Formats: sequence, structure tokens, C-alpha cells
Amino acid sequence: MIILITGATHTGKTLLAQKVIERRSYPCLSVDLLKMGLIRSGNTHLTPEDDDGLEALLWPIVREMMKTAIENEQHLVVEGGYVPRNWKDDLADDYLKEIRAFCLVMSRKYIENHFADIRQYACAMEQRRDDSWCTKDFLLAENARYAVMCDNNVFQRILIDATYDMEQLQAAVRLD
Repeated sequence: MIILITGATHTGKTLLAQKVIERRSYPCLSVDLLKMGLIRSGNTHLTPEDDDGLEALLWPIVREMMKTAIENEQHLVVEGGYVPRNWKDDLADDYLKEIRAFCLVMSRKYIENHFADIRQYACAMEQRRDDSWCTKDFLLAENARYAVMCDNNVFQRILIDATYDMEQLQAAVRLD
């Protein structure tokens, strides 16, 4: 079983993945760690801001790692961005039946009412050195973009609306 967790920045993908791996003892692939490893090692000239280029570089690697895990009957949590909206097109049905894909989306209301909290908890799982680029308008646009992906049945949406409740998010990732 592959558990794929994506969503806009600051939605808690890494934190939710951590809770799933603690509960299930599954290994985890962080797409952000893979991204930074490629950048810092000099194996790409892309920067962390090159989202489209990073998606084109990272997705084929992540996709093939997921396929290998499925073929070996291994469980894996994959978390991070850089998952294209047409990700299912790259996988045969035999692979798709082994993948549970979730997308964390914050509602407009949640972002508007809790922007200070979002910024305050941005380092809950990873140390962000400079988060000044993360504005309310940026989060609104990014979450709207991911919501459209969910509307097209590419992912199961996990909506963060009234409150941010990690137990509720974990319950949404039902595996039983």
C-alpha cells in the first residue's frame, strides 16, 4: 500500500505523514528531502523556487519508487508537493489500486481566520529559515489550485476548514 499525501505549502503534509508512519510503522519518502538532496548535491541547477521544473524532475523518480515498492509488496508513505495533476495517467490500474492519494486543502475561511496560526506552526516538523514569501494571498491561491485537483477526483480531499485537528486528519487517512 502506498499512501500519497500532497497539498499546498503549510497544510501539514509532513506532520500528517509522521503521524501515519508512527501509527503504521511504514517507511516514508519525503519529496522535499529528495528535492533538497538533488539541489544541494549539485545534481540539478534548479532552485527551491523552480516548482514546475522540480515537478518535472522529481515526479518520474517518485513514481518509479512507488511502483517498485508496490512490486515488492512494500508499504510506503510518500509526502510532499511536486505531484502533477495528471499523476494517475502515468500508472497502470494494477498500481493505482495499491495507492491511496490524499490532498490537504485549507479553506479560504480557515486561511483568512487562522493565517497567524499557520505561520506560527510552520516549523512544527521542519525548520523554515525564511518564510517571508508565505503570504495570505499566496496560500489562498495555492489552496485553491489544490482544491481544483481534488475536484477532478485526482486525490481524496482532506479539508481543513473550521479548526486544525490532527486527530481528524489522521482519521481521514483510513487504511482499514
